[in-house]
Amino acid sequence: MKTKTAVDIAGLKLKNPVLTASGTVGFGEEYAPYLDLSGLGALVVKTITLKPRAGNPPPRITETPAGVINAVGLQNPGVEALVADILPRLARFGVPVIVSIAGETAGEYARLAGRLDGVPGIAALEVNISCPNVKAGGIAFGTEPAMTAEVVRRVRENTALPVIAKLSPNVTDIRTIALAAAGAGADALSLINTLSAMVIDVERRRPLLGNVFGGLSGPAVRPVAVRAVWQVYRAVALPLIGMGGIMTARDALEFILAGARAVAVGTANLVNPGAAAAVAAGLEQYLAEQGIGDINELVGAAHRTGG
Repeated sequence: MKTKTAVDIAGLKLKNPVLTASGTVGFGEEYAPYLDLSGLGALVVKTITLKPRAGNPPPRITETPAGVINAVGLQNPGVEALVADILPRLARFGVPVIVSIAGETAGEYARLAGRLDGVPGIAALEVNISCPNVKAGGIAFGTEPAMTAEVVRRVRENTALPVIAKLSPNVTDIRTIALAAAGAGADALSLINTLSAMVIDVERRRPLLGNVFGGLSGPAVRPVAVRAVWQVYRAVALPLIGMGGIMTARDALEFILAGARAVAVGTANLVNPGAAAAVAAGLEQYLAEQGIGDINELVGAAHRTGG
């Protein structure tokens, strides 16, 4: 049976619904020897800022029994290096590139959006208003509806590219943030970013990470992320990209059935560089086995069968 896996995210045509989560495959080139990037729905590159950032002091990553806590702190070479050096090299992979952006002020987000508008090789912008690992900006913009709306509006005003707002789970009600982003002009929503967390080194009797706090990702956060997608799907009429602990195709299906039109694989890439491709292949196999001709039929299907 021939199946259709193509999806549309705010006018962005993707051959399949599987993306990489920002920050988990660098800028993609690092994974190219192990993963056919052209087989992805889209490549979401590491978050970029106006100026280069060194990131947080080490240690910056640690394992937990069911996931990873990272406090990288948005280390990146800055937007000019992305435009001049990295994006031209990514063109050879033939995959839509979504650029994640972050700033310390709403004005910085606006300047980034304007700088990237019209640059060849960019399919969309993902607005990271939810990073828990930076002291200025980041999660602060994604935990208060007015600040969310301000950042999204400023980005929207400065680009013709599709604008995807990435939401934080570290809020009382993620639906209020989603509604604020939608009202300010977001074309789609990504959810969720990592959960704020920490680990204490009992031998040294002090926080293990150099930044004290980090963001928890991996299987432990998946039920939280699925719940968030379920709630936002019912509250906001925008396409959703679900992520959080997706290790297999069955994990991805949970998000799609909850309302996600696409999914992003993150921590799994650190375990298996081919994880995203395996998820895409698994989704196709599921469609064939279930006799479903189009993956879009599954988006939000769990809402239509009770629950």
